[in-house]
Amino acid sequence: QVQLVESGGGLVQAGGSLTVSCAASGRIFSINDMGWYRQAPGKQRELVALITSGGTKQYADSVKGRFTISRDNAKNTVYLQMNSLKPEDTAVYVCYAYFYGLGDYWGQGTQVAVSS
Repeated sequence: QVQLVESGGGLVQAGGSLTVSCAASGRIFSINDMGWYRQAPGKQRELVALITSGGTKQYADSVKGRFTISRDNAKNTVYLQMNSLKPEDTAVYVCYAYFYGLGDYWGQGTQVAVSS
């Protein structure tokens, strides 16, 4: 069984920084894409950032220049460094991974709240 476990969410003031991380565990052969989605109350889930196994990164326009995604393949972990946070970044951040031979997996989510 494969699991994605997020950590690092919390409450921060506008302009502040926060890092969330997500570790994959279980019978993993290899991980292709890893990334983060977010869902705010009353809104659809949206892609925040994605990183391929080769290190190619993709960001939502709303977070470009403020958020940085990275991964440690040895630890099967993906990170999202969030700087210059805005109240509109408030959401549940959900980890995503595509495992070779297994398909898409999602974490439970971690709450990020940004106060104005």
